Amino acid sequence: MDILIGGFLLGGTYALMALGLQLQYGVARIMNLANGEMLVAGAFGAFWFYSGFQMRPFLAIVLIVPLAFVVNWAIYHYLLTPLVRRAKSRGQLEVDGILATFGMSFILVGLMLAVFGGEYFSYSYLERAVFVLEQPYGLNRIAAFCASLVFCIALVVWLSHTRSGLALRAVAVNPTAAGLVAIKVARTSAIAFAIGGAVTASGGALLSMFLTFDASIGVIFTLKALIIVILGGVGEIRGTVAAAFLLGLAETAVASLVDPGLTLAAAYLLFIVVLLVRPRGLFGSRS
Repeated sequence: MDILIGGFLLGGTYALMALGLQLQYGVARIMNLANGEMLVAGAFGAFWFYSGFQMRPFLAIVLIVPLAFVVNWAIYHYLLTPLVRRAKSRGQLEVDGILATFGMSFILVGLMLAVFGGEYFSYSYLERAVFVLEQPYGLNRIAAFCASLVFCIALVVWLSHTRSGLALRAVAVNPTAAGLVAIKVARTSAIAFAIGGAVTASGGALLSMFLTFDASIGVIFTLKALIIVILGGVGEIRGTVAAAFLLGLAETAVASLVDPGLTLAAAYLLFIVVLLVRPRGLFGSRS
């Protein structure tokens, strides 16, 4: 039971991180390899607001999310739009996007190293135990999970029951057909990329409440987000959430029963096994 609860707490925060990448790749067709760096930037933002202004992380998210939205919109508009315009096929766009965001990840790491240095950072917030089924869990982890769950539900409801959310889903399914029904595909893709970055940054702010981090740790979260998105199925929001919880459970089980240093190896093993059984992911379907 301890592994189950711990895995769900971890999977909830992973879900928010992966949903950001799902929006960027599923709608804008940009496999953003700088996703982890945006998450770390959100963590640094929460740390800076808390240590400098004694602002609670939940209040800091109110400032971090719109700032991350603007930054990611500018990245898409000024750096990635030229790639979209020159791409002759979806495959070429994906390759160009991977190369561009791979380079961008190094730029973001360099900027964060220049501003914050190379040491590890953490802060104490809600660091007290709460007993669930007679087992102690950090209140900061529970609070981060609850906030992540609220954000995930709000995002799913918005995508499923609003006109703008349905426009994003239409572009994800078929951008050509979406353009024929008066949906501005370029504008919708930019908004999806910006929202994805903002969601990822909010996940970083929540993770910073209980995680020790540095400027170069983003690559690990990029890999985990990629695993979750592909496991769940590209364009499948439900699959992303389910895969996030599955990965959280797997990592918690390995850390508790085997060795904490093998959690990333367990993630890759789970990734390989699922793809052997379901090549299109848990919720993926045929084109």
